[in-house]
Amino acid sequence: MDPIRIGLLGCGTVGSSTVRLLAAQADDLAARVGAPLRVTRVAVRDTTRDRGLPDDVVLTDDAMSVATAADVDLVVELVGGLDPAGALVEAALAAHKPVVTANKALVADRGAKLHAAADAAGVDLFYEAAVAGAIPIVRPLRASLAGDRVSRVVGILNGTTNYILTRMTDEGADFDAVLADAQALGYAEADPSADVDGHDAAAKAAILAGIAFDTDVPDDAVFREGIRGVTATDIEVARRLGYVVKLLGIAQEVDGEVAVRVHPTFLPLDHPLASVDGSFNAVYVEADAAGELMFQGRGAGGDPTASAVVGDIVEAARHLVRGTAGPGVSRHRNLPVRPIERLRTQYYVLLDVDDAPGVLARIADTFGEHGVSIAQVLQEGDAGHAQLVLVTHRALEADLRATVDALDATPGVRAVSSVMRVESETSPGGDSEARR
Repeated sequence: MDPIRIGLLGCGTVGSSTVRLLAAQADDLAARVGAPLRVTRVAVRDTTRDRGLPDDVVLTDDAMSVATAADVDLVVELVGGLDPAGALVEAALAAHKPVVTANKALVADRGAKLHAAADAAGVDLFYEAAVAGAIPIVRPLRASLAGDRVSRVVGILNGTTNYILTRMTDEGADFDAVLADAQALGYAEADPSADVDGHDAAAKAAILAGIAFDTDVPDDAVFREGIRGVTATDIEVARRLGYVVKLLGIAQEVDGEVAVRVHPTFLPLDHPLASVDGSFNAVYVEADAAGELMFQGRGAGGDPTASAVVGDIVEAARHLVRGTAGPGVSRHRNLPVRPIERLRTQYYVLLDVDDAPGVLARIADTFGEHGVSIAQVLQEGDAGHAQLVLVTHRALEADLRATVDALDATPGVRAVSSVMRVESETSPGGDSEARR
Protein backbone atom coordinates (compact mmCIF):
# COMPACT_ATOMS: atom_id res chain seq x y z
CA MET A 1 0.00 0.00 0.00
CA ASP A 2 0.98 3.65 -0.24
CA PRO A 3 2.98 4.77 2.79
CA ILE A 4 1.44 6.59 5.74
CA ARG A 5 3.05 10.01 5.48
CA ILE A 6 4.03 11.52 8.82
CA GLY A 7 4.47 15.20 9.58
CA LEU A 8 6.69 15.77 12.61
CA LEU A 9 6.39 19.00 14.60
CA GLY A 10 9.62 19.37 16.55
CA CYS A 11 12.77 17.28 16.21
CA GLY A 12 14.58 17.59 19.50
CA THR A 13 15.58 14.70 21.75
CA VAL A 14 12.27 12.83 21.51
CA GLY A 15 11.71 13.73 17.86
CA SER A 16 15.15 12.50 16.81
CA SER A 17 14.64 9.28 18.75
CA THR A 18 11.25 8.83 17.10
CA VAL A 19 12.76 9.19 13.61
CA ARG A 20 15.51 6.70 14.45
CA LEU A 21 13.06 4.17 15.90
CA LEU A 22 10.77 4.41 12.88
CA ALA A 23 13.76 3.78 10.59
CA ALA A 24 15.25 0.95 12.67
CA GLN A 25 11.94 -0.92 12.90
CA ALA A 26 10.63 0.03 9.44
CA ASP A 27 10.00 -3.48 8.13
CA ASP A 28 8.30 -4.76 11.27
CA LEU A 29 6.21 -1.62 11.62
CA ALA A 30 5.06 -1.84 8.00
CA ALA A 31 3.99 -5.44 8.58
CA ARG A 32 2.10 -4.49 11.75
CA VAL A 33 0.37 -1.51 10.20
CA GLY A 34 -0.27 -2.88 6.72
CA ALA A 35 1.57 0.04 5.09
CA PRO A 36 5.01 1.65 5.36
CA LEU A 37 5.47 4.54 7.79
CA ARG A 38 7.44 7.43 6.32
CA VAL A 39 8.39 10.79 7.83
CA THR A 40 7.97 13.23 4.95
CA ARG A 41 7.87 16.68 6.58
CA VAL A 42 9.57 18.00 9.72
CA ALA A 43 9.10 21.43 11.30
CA VAL A 44 11.98 22.84 13.38
CA ARG A 45 13.10 26.27 14.51
CA ASP A 46 16.57 26.01 12.96
CA THR A 47 16.58 24.44 9.51
CA THR A 48 20.37 24.84 9.11
CA ARG A 49 21.21 22.29 11.79
CA ASP A 50 21.99 18.75 10.65
CA ARG A 51 19.47 16.40 12.22
CA GLY A 52 20.43 13.23 10.36
CA LEU A 53 17.15 13.10 8.45
CA PRO A 54 16.79 11.31 5.09
CA ASP A 55 17.43 13.52 2.07
CA ASP A 56 13.83 13.34 0.88
CA VAL A 57 12.39 14.79 4.09
CA VAL A 58 11.13 18.36 3.71
CA LEU A 59 12.59 20.45 6.54
CA THR A 60 10.84 23.73 7.31
CA ASP A 61 10.44 26.35 10.03
CA ASP A 62 6.75 26.75 9.13
CA ALA A 63 5.08 24.31 11.53
CA MET A 64 1.56 25.19 10.41
CA SER A 65 2.39 24.21 6.84
CA VAL A 66 3.29 20.73 8.10
CA ALA A 67 0.20 20.43 10.31
CA THR A 68 -2.10 21.18 7.36
CA ALA A 69 -0.10 19.81 4.40
CA ALA A 70 -2.13 17.80 1.87
CA ASP A 71 0.70 15.25 1.60
CA VAL A 72 0.75 14.55 5.37
CA ASP A 73 -1.57 11.82 6.65
CA LEU A 74 -0.66 11.83 10.35
CA VAL A 75 0.76 14.60 12.56
CA VAL A 76 3.12 14.05 15.51
CA GLU A 77 3.36 17.05 17.84
CA LEU A 78 6.56 17.22 19.90
CA VAL A 79 6.85 21.00 20.23
CA GLY A 80 5.68 21.06 23.85
CA GLY A 81 3.91 23.78 25.82
CA LEU A 82 0.52 25.33 25.14
CA ASP A 83 1.27 27.70 22.27
CA PRO A 84 1.78 27.36 19.39
CA ALA A 85 1.34 23.62 19.98
CA GLY A 86 -2.37 24.00 20.71
CA ALA A 87 -3.10 25.86 17.48
CA LEU A 88 -1.05 23.33 15.50
CA VAL A 89 -2.91 20.34 16.93
CA GLU A 90 -6.28 22.01 16.40
CA ALA A 91 -5.39 22.78 12.79
CA ALA A 92 -4.27 19.21 12.14
CA LEU A 93 -7.48 17.79 13.62
CA ALA A 94 -9.59 20.27 11.64
CA ALA A 95 -7.81 19.00 8.51
CA HIS A 96 -8.95 15.47 9.44
CA LYS A 97 -5.47 14.26 10.37
CA PRO A 98 -4.96 12.01 13.41
CA VAL A 99 -2.59 13.49 15.97
CA VAL A 100 -0.05 11.85 18.25
CA THR A 101 1.42 14.06 20.97
CA ALA A 102 3.70 13.76 23.99
CA ASN A 103 2.53 17.14 25.29
CA LYS A 104 1.24 16.62 28.83
CA ALA A 105 0.68 20.33 29.48
CA LEU A 106 -1.48 20.67 26.38
CA VAL A 107 -3.56 17.55 27.06
CA ALA A 108 -4.08 18.49 30.71
CA ASP A 109 -5.05 22.08 29.88
CA ARG A 110 -7.08 21.63 26.67
CA GLY A 111 -7.87 17.94 26.55
CA ALA A 112 -11.65 18.36 26.47
CA LYS A 113 -11.48 20.80 23.55
CA LEU A 114 -9.03 18.65 21.59
CA HIS A 115 -11.00 15.45 22.13
CA ALA A 116 -14.13 17.20 20.90
CA ALA A 117 -12.25 18.35 17.80
CA ALA A 118 -10.92 14.83 17.16
CA ASP A 119 -14.42 13.34 17.56
CA ALA A 120 -15.91 15.92 15.20
CA ALA A 121 -13.25 15.13 12.58
CA GLY A 122 -13.53 11.37 13.07
CA VAL A 123 -9.79 10.95 13.73
CA ASP A 124 -7.58 9.75 16.54
CA LEU A 125 -5.93 11.81 19.28
CA PHE A 126 -3.35 9.73 21.12
CA TYR A 127 -0.95 10.75 23.90
CA GLU A 128 0.52 7.69 25.59
CA ALA A 129 3.89 9.45 25.83
CA ALA A 130 2.39 12.39 27.75
CA VAL A 131 2.30 10.37 30.98
CA ALA A 132 5.18 8.29 32.36
CA GLY A 133 7.26 7.99 29.20
CA ALA A 134 7.56 4.42 28.00
CA ILE A 135 5.14 3.03 30.59
CA PRO A 136 1.89 1.94 28.93
CA ILE A 137 -0.75 3.44 31.21
CA VAL A 138 -3.00 5.70 29.08
CA ARG A 139 -4.09 2.90 26.74
CA PRO A 140 -4.75 0.38 29.57
CA LEU A 141 -6.97 2.92 31.32
CA ARG A 142 -8.58 4.00 28.07
CA ALA A 143 -9.13 0.55 26.53
CA SER A 144 -8.03 -2.47 28.57
CA LEU A 145 -9.96 -1.40 31.67
CA ALA A 146 -12.92 0.06 29.78
CA GLY A 147 -15.10 -2.81 31.03
CA ASP A 148 -14.13 -2.27 34.67
CA ARG A 149 -14.57 0.46 37.29
CA VAL A 150 -11.35 2.07 38.45
CA SER A 151 -11.51 3.26 42.05
CA ARG A 152 -8.03 4.68 42.52
CA VAL A 153 -4.85 5.57 40.62
CA VAL A 154 -1.62 6.30 42.50
CA GLY A 155 1.61 7.13 40.74
CA ILE A 156 5.21 8.22 40.99
CA LEU A 157 4.89 10.45 37.95
CA ASN A 158 8.09 12.51 37.96
CA GLY A 159 11.53 10.96 37.65
CA THR A 160 13.47 14.03 38.82
CA THR A 161 11.72 14.25 42.18
CA ASN A 162 11.91 10.49 42.66
CA TYR A 163 15.66 10.65 42.00
CA ILE A 164 16.06 13.46 44.54
CA LEU A 165 14.00 11.73 47.23
CA THR A 166 15.84 8.45 46.62
CA ARG A 167 19.21 10.18 47.11
CA MET A 168 17.93 11.88 50.24
CA THR A 169 16.73 8.53 51.58
CA ASP A 170 19.90 6.60 50.75
CA GLU A 171 22.38 9.26 51.85
CA GLY A 172 20.57 11.26 54.53
CA ALA A 173 21.33 14.38 52.48
CA ASP A 174 19.40 17.65 52.41
CA PHE A 175 17.17 18.66 49.51
CA ASP A 176 19.28 21.61 48.34
CA ALA A 177 22.47 19.54 48.13
CA VAL A 178 20.85 16.73 46.16
CA LEU A 179 19.08 19.17 43.84
CA ALA A 180 22.40 20.84 43.04
CA ASP A 181 23.91 17.44 42.20
CA ALA A 182 20.89 16.52 40.08
CA GLN A 183 21.27 19.75 38.11
CA ALA A 184 24.99 19.15 37.59
CA LEU A 185 24.26 15.63 36.32
CA GLY A 186 21.49 16.79 34.01
CA TYR A 187 18.68 15.05 35.92
CA ALA A 188 17.15 18.41 36.87
CA GLU A 189 16.71 21.58 34.84
CA ALA A 190 18.43 24.85 35.69
CA ASP A 191 14.93 26.02 36.68
CA PRO A 192 13.59 22.90 38.44
CA SER A 193 10.26 24.36 39.50
CA ALA A 194 8.13 22.33 37.05
CA ASP A 195 9.45 19.16 38.67
CA VAL A 196 10.13 19.96 42.33
CA ASP A 197 7.02 22.11 42.80
CA GLY A 198 4.78 19.37 41.40
CA HIS A 199 3.52 21.05 38.19
CA ASP A 200 4.68 18.19 35.94
CA ALA A 201 3.15 15.49 38.14
CA ALA A 202 -0.09 17.46 38.52
CA ALA A 203 -0.60 17.67 34.75
CA LYS A 204 -0.06 13.92 34.45
CA ALA A 205 -2.38 13.21 37.38
CA ALA A 206 -5.10 15.31 35.72
CA ILE A 207 -4.79 13.30 32.51
CA LEU A 208 -4.96 9.94 34.28
CA ALA A 209 -7.89 11.04 36.45
CA GLY A 210 -9.86 12.22 33.43
CA ILE A 211 -9.47 8.87 31.69
CA ALA A 212 -9.96 6.69 34.77
CA PHE A 213 -13.14 8.44 35.92
CA ASP A 214 -14.66 9.58 32.60
CA THR A 215 -14.54 13.17 33.77
CA ASP A 216 -12.90 16.41 32.69
CA VAL A 217 -10.29 17.27 35.32
CA PRO A 218 -8.61 20.62 34.68
CA ASP A 219 -5.01 20.64 35.81
CA ASP A 220 -5.69 23.70 37.98
CA ALA A 221 -8.19 21.59 39.95
CA VAL A 222 -5.38 19.28 41.10
CA PHE A 223 -4.10 20.02 44.61
CA ARG A 224 -0.35 20.45 44.29
CA GLU A 225 2.46 20.49 46.81
CA GLY A 226 6.09 19.94 45.84
CA ILE A 227 9.10 18.53 47.65
CA ARG A 228 11.07 21.68 48.51
CA GLY A 229 9.92 21.43 52.13
CA VAL A 230 10.97 17.79 52.62
CA THR A 231 13.92 17.59 55.03
CA ALA A 232 16.43 14.96 56.00
CA THR A 233 14.62 14.80 59.35
CA ASP A 234 11.34 13.93 57.62
CA ILE A 235 13.10 11.17 55.67
CA GLU A 236 14.67 9.74 58.85
CA VAL A 237 11.43 9.87 60.83
CA ALA A 238 9.64 8.10 57.99
CA ARG A 239 12.28 5.35 58.00
CA ARG A 240 11.97 4.84 61.75
CA LEU A 241 8.19 4.56 61.49
CA GLY A 242 8.30 2.10 58.59
CA TYR A 243 7.66 4.50 55.72
CA VAL A 244 9.45 6.05 52.78
CA VAL A 245 8.75 9.54 51.41
CA LYS A 246 7.54 9.69 47.80
CA LEU A 247 5.96 12.43 45.69
CA LEU A 248 2.68 10.80 44.69
CA GLY A 249 -0.07 11.72 42.28
CA ILE A 250 -3.32 10.30 43.65
CA ALA A 251 -6.69 10.23 41.91
CA GLN A 252 -9.67 8.57 43.54
CA GLU A 253 -13.43 8.53 43.53
CA VAL A 254 -15.06 9.57 46.80
CA ASP A 255 -18.85 9.59 47.17
CA GLY A 256 -19.53 10.44 43.54
CA GLU A 257 -16.75 13.00 43.30
CA VAL A 258 -13.18 12.86 41.98
CA ALA A 259 -10.31 13.96 44.17
CA VAL A 260 -6.92 14.52 42.54
CA ARG A 261 -3.80 15.56 44.43
CA VAL A 262 -0.02 15.63 44.19
CA HIS A 263 2.09 15.88 47.35
CA PRO A 264 4.95 14.28 49.31
CA THR A 265 3.62 11.27 51.16
CA PHE A 266 4.64 8.85 53.89
CA LEU A 267 4.24 5.53 52.05
CA PRO A 268 4.50 2.16 53.87
CA LEU A 269 7.64 0.21 53.00
CA ASP A 270 5.56 -2.80 51.93
CA HIS A 271 3.59 -0.82 49.33
CA PRO A 272 4.53 -1.77 45.73
CA LEU A 273 5.45 1.85 44.94
CA ALA A 274 7.82 2.15 47.90
CA SER A 275 10.64 0.28 46.15
CA VAL A 276 10.45 2.34 42.94
CA ASP A 277 13.67 4.34 43.16
CA GLY A 278 15.89 6.64 41.14
CA SER A 279 14.42 8.20 38.01
CA PHE A 280 11.89 5.40 37.48
CA ASN A 281 8.15 6.08 37.33
CA ALA A 282 5.34 3.75 38.32
CA VAL A 283 1.55 3.76 38.39
CA TYR A 284 -0.58 1.63 40.72
CA VAL A 285 -4.21 1.08 39.73
CA GLU A 286 -7.05 -0.34 41.79
CA ALA A 287 -10.11 -1.58 39.91
CA ASP A 288 -13.23 -3.42 41.03
CA ALA A 289 -12.81 -6.56 38.90
CA ALA A 290 -9.13 -6.49 37.91
CA GLY A 291 -7.96 -5.73 41.44
CA GLU A 292 -4.52 -4.18 41.88
CA LEU A 293 -2.31 -3.50 38.85
CA MET A 294 1.22 -2.11 38.73
CA PHE A 295 2.98 -0.42 35.80
CA GLN A 296 6.65 0.53 36.12
CA GLY A 297 9.45 1.74 33.86
CA ARG A 298 11.40 4.68 32.49
CA GLY A 299 9.34 7.82 32.77
CA ALA A 300 11.42 10.11 30.59
CA GLY A 301 14.27 10.26 28.09
CA GLY A 302 14.44 10.30 24.31
CA ASP A 303 14.23 6.59 23.56
CA PRO A 304 11.67 5.58 26.22
CA THR A 305 9.36 8.44 25.26
CA ALA A 306 9.85 7.73 21.55
CA SER A 307 8.79 4.14 22.20
CA ALA A 308 5.42 5.39 23.41
CA VAL A 309 5.15 7.89 20.55
CA VAL A 310 5.80 5.20 17.94
CA GLY A 311 3.29 2.91 19.61
CA ASP A 312 0.65 5.59 19.15
CA ILE A 313 1.75 6.19 15.57
CA VAL A 314 1.30 2.50 14.81
CA GLU A 315 -2.19 2.45 16.32
CA ALA A 316 -3.30 5.57 14.47
CA ALA A 317 -1.77 4.33 11.20
CA ARG A 318 -3.61 1.02 11.48
CA HIS A 319 -6.86 2.95 11.73
CA LEU A 320 -5.93 5.04 8.70
CA VAL A 321 -5.26 1.89 6.66
CA ARG A 322 -8.72 0.62 7.59
CA GLY A 323 -10.41 3.97 7.08
CA THR A 324 -11.58 4.24 10.66
CA ALA A 325 -10.68 5.72 14.03
CA GLY A 326 -10.44 4.32 17.52
CA PRO A 327 -12.97 5.10 20.25
CA GLY A 328 -12.68 8.53 21.80
CA VAL A 329 -12.29 9.28 25.49
CA SER A 330 -15.61 9.24 27.33
CA ARG A 331 -16.57 12.04 29.71
CA HIS A 332 -20.06 10.69 30.32
CA ARG A 333 -19.84 10.63 34.12
CA ASN A 334 -18.71 14.26 34.45
CA LEU A 335 -18.13 13.99 38.19
CA PRO A 336 -17.45 17.10 40.25
CA VAL A 337 -13.93 17.57 41.61
CA ARG A 338 -13.76 17.32 45.40
CA PRO A 339 -11.50 19.92 47.05
CA ILE A 340 -8.79 18.55 49.28
CA GLU A 341 -10.29 20.31 52.31
CA ARG A 342 -13.06 17.69 52.23
CA LEU A 343 -10.75 14.68 52.01
CA ARG A 344 -9.89 12.48 54.96
CA THR A 345 -6.44 10.97 55.38
CA GLN A 346 -3.77 10.42 58.01
CA TYR A 347 -1.07 12.97 58.75
CA TYR A 348 2.46 13.15 60.08
CA VAL A 349 3.15 16.30 62.11
CA LEU A 350 6.60 17.27 63.40
CA LEU A 351 6.70 19.83 66.22
CA ASP A 352 9.57 21.70 67.84
CA VAL A 353 8.47 22.02 71.50
CA ASP A 354 9.58 22.87 75.01
CA ASP A 355 10.42 19.74 77.00
CA ALA A 356 8.36 20.79 79.99
CA PRO A 357 5.44 19.45 82.05
CA GLY A 358 2.02 20.03 80.52
CA VAL A 359 3.17 20.72 76.96
CA LEU A 360 2.12 17.34 75.56
CA ALA A 361 -1.26 17.60 77.27
CA ARG A 362 -1.90 21.03 75.78
CA ILE A 363 -0.93 19.74 72.33
CA ALA A 364 -3.28 16.76 72.69
CA ASP A 365 -6.07 19.13 73.75
CA THR A 366 -5.45 21.29 70.66
CA PHE A 367 -5.78 18.25 68.39
CA GLY A 368 -8.90 17.11 70.21
CA GLU A 369 -10.57 20.51 70.06
CA HIS A 370 -10.41 20.35 66.26
CA GLY A 371 -11.60 16.76 65.92
CA VAL A 372 -8.23 15.24 65.05
CA SER A 373 -7.32 12.03 66.89
CA ILE A 374 -3.69 11.10 67.55
CA ALA A 375 -2.64 7.54 66.67
CA GLN A 376 1.08 7.61 67.50
CA VAL A 377 3.51 9.86 69.40
CA LEU A 378 7.29 9.84 69.39
CA GLN A 379 9.32 12.34 71.45
CA GLU A 380 13.04 12.99 71.69
CA GLY A 381 14.83 15.83 73.41
CA ASP A 382 17.03 17.19 76.17
CA ALA A 383 17.93 20.42 77.91
CA GLY A 384 14.39 21.75 77.81
CA HIS A 385 13.90 21.22 74.06
CA ALA A 386 12.26 18.35 72.19
CA GLN A 387 11.04 17.18 68.81
CA LEU A 388 7.58 15.70 68.90
CA VAL A 389 6.38 13.39 66.11
CA LEU A 390 2.67 12.73 65.85
CA VAL A 391 0.78 10.50 63.41
CA THR A 392 -2.96 11.05 63.34
CA HIS A 393 -5.90 8.83 62.63
CA ARG A 394 -7.91 9.76 59.54
CA ALA A 395 -9.06 13.35 59.68
CA LEU A 396 -10.49 15.99 57.39
CA GLU A 397 -7.87 18.16 55.70
CA ALA A 398 -9.74 21.26 56.86
CA ASP A 399 -9.64 20.08 60.48
CA LEU A 400 -5.93 19.28 60.28
CA ARG A 401 -5.19 22.74 58.87
CA ALA A 402 -7.16 24.36 61.68
CA THR A 403 -5.21 22.25 64.16
CA VAL A 404 -1.87 23.38 62.70
CA ASP A 405 -2.97 27.02 62.88
CA ALA A 406 -3.94 26.55 66.52
CA LEU A 407 -0.66 24.80 67.35
CA ASP A 408 1.24 27.91 66.31
CA ALA A 409 -0.42 29.68 69.25
CA THR A 410 -0.23 26.80 71.74
CA PRO A 411 2.07 27.52 74.72
CA GLY A 412 5.17 25.33 74.60
CA VAL A 413 5.10 24.83 70.82
CA ARG A 414 8.07 26.60 69.29
CA ALA A 415 7.28 25.67 65.67
CA VAL A 416 5.30 23.34 63.46
CA SER A 417 8.31 22.02 61.52
CA SER A 418 6.59 19.71 59.06
CA VAL A 419 3.22 18.33 58.01
CA MET A 420 2.88 15.48 55.53
CA ARG A 421 0.10 13.15 54.47
CA VAL A 422 0.30 9.42 55.23
CA GLU A 423 -0.92 6.56 53.06
CA SER A 424 -1.41 3.36 55.01
CA GLU A 425 -3.45 0.19 55.16
CA THR A 426 -5.56 1.78 57.89
CA SER A 427 -6.64 4.51 55.48
CA PRO A 428 -6.96 2.93 52.04
CA GLY A 429 -7.10 5.56 49.36
CA GLY A 430 -6.65 8.21 52.02
CA ASP A 431 -10.33 7.71 52.87
CA SER A 432 -12.49 4.69 53.59
CA GLU A 433 -15.15 6.31 51.40
CA ALA A 434 -12.88 5.78 48.40
CA ARG A 435 -13.87 2.10 48.32
CA ARG A 436 -17.23 1.49 46.69
